[in-house]
Amino acid sequence: MTFYHFTGIKGSGMSSLAQILFDSGEQVQGSDYETYYFTEKPLRDRNITILPFDPDNIHEGMTVIAGNAFPDEHPELVRAKELGVEVIRYHKFLGDYIKKYTSIAITGAHGKTSTTGLMSHVIGGYMPTSFLIGDGTGSGKEDASYFVMEACEYRRHFLAYHPDYAVMTNIDFDHPDYFSDIEDVNAAFQQLALQVNKAIIACGDDEHLQKIQANVPVVFYGFGTHNDFAARNIEKTTEGTSFEVYVRNEFYHKFFIPMFGDHTVLNSLAVISLCHYEGIPANLIQERLNTYGGVKRRFTETKMGNSVLVDDYAHHPTEINATIQSARQKYPDRQIVAVFQPHTFSRTEAFLQDFADSLEKADAVYLCDIFSSAREKQGALSIDDLATLIEGSKILQTDKIDMLKEHNDAVFLFMGAGDVHKYQEAFEEVLKDNEETA
Repeated sequence: MTFYHFTGIKGSGMSSLAQILFDSGEQVQGSDYETYYFTEKPLRDRNITILPFDPDNIHEGMTVIAGNAFPDEHPELVRAKELGVEVIRYHKFLGDYIKKYTSIAITGAHGKTSTTGLMSHVIGGYMPTSFLIGDGTGSGKEDASYFVMEACEYRRHFLAYHPDYAVMTNIDFDHPDYFSDIEDVNAAFQQLALQVNKAIIACGDDEHLQKIQANVPVVFYGFGTHNDFAARNIEKTTEGTSFEVYVRNEFYHKFFIPMFGDHTVLNSLAVISLCHYEGIPANLIQERLNTYGGVKRRFTETKMGNSVLVDDYAHHPTEINATIQSARQKYPDRQIVAVFQPHTFSRTEAFLQDFADSLEKADAVYLCDIFSSAREKQGALSIDDLATLIEGSKILQTDKIDMLKEHNDAVFLFMGAGDVHKYQEAFEEVLKDNEETA
């Protein structure tokens, strides 16, 4: 048994990996800031020790896994070096760890987390499967034959992986603090494609992915008839979505998913394509699709009285469009209210007009102050710059959350990658108070 210490254990990938190693019988502890973050709940459920950052946490004989957010100068990593303790960066460790499994790396600008969650749930009904999801959820099976993982393109960290399969959901320009332009993003995905060992499952409706070159088969999925796996005859209801799958223009099977929006059809089609490639029966795939409960912060609903509050990680214009489309399908007769908190100044500046265009598809728009990051504390613009582009939008503060009460029987979409949850929590308190005084 190895003793692993995670420096930055509350990071979404770090938390997931710590859970996997713990479930697999290893000794695990970690350290982080004392601020509560939702990724720590599954760690505490397992009674994994979480310590405040301190060089004295490091002892001889342990292996330190370092979160990518923390530099080599971090006091714990400095102490590890002084003691001769092995320090491995998160993505490097994971790249080595997956070699003993049939590994499935799921990547793309959007849809990674949802597709990873769905893939691990479906395949887990066929064979024992370990998985690492970017919402801070991980599971390690000692007898696992598959390993399903989310692979993030940021800073090209996914190039530490040489997976058997890569699922590529899309290529889009994001992380403008690192990538210079869309061609830079393309280059990163192309490099990953050359590291895949068995096959690539790629969305053929994406113009960038159509150009992917690889030394293994590239299997395309999507709505277009040119795809190897195509979804046709799509039927959308308030209960979910059904569609027929054609494999190279031959009918394969009709599927139903209890999910909403075009992006959920594509995510499901990616899973179906890979499962077909691995010989997993269609009826088993359908059984698992029926029981999928979703991942954290992806259209997570809370119903209070006649209001529906949705917590969603959407922080890019493409994702906002998808979240609003999902809400329109599930709640066609309700007013859709967007509460959006931009994440990082560089992303807000790069996509300012695109954010405005996507948010205007809601019936009402409330904007929260830009959430800065550890690497980017300030920028050249403010939330007012976005507000001026969206007619009728209002700036929202937690102490002014009562503003939302004017929308009766509405669906409230709390969207963002920062701490937008505090606005939802404040509104939940208002709704509770209303119920108690009614």
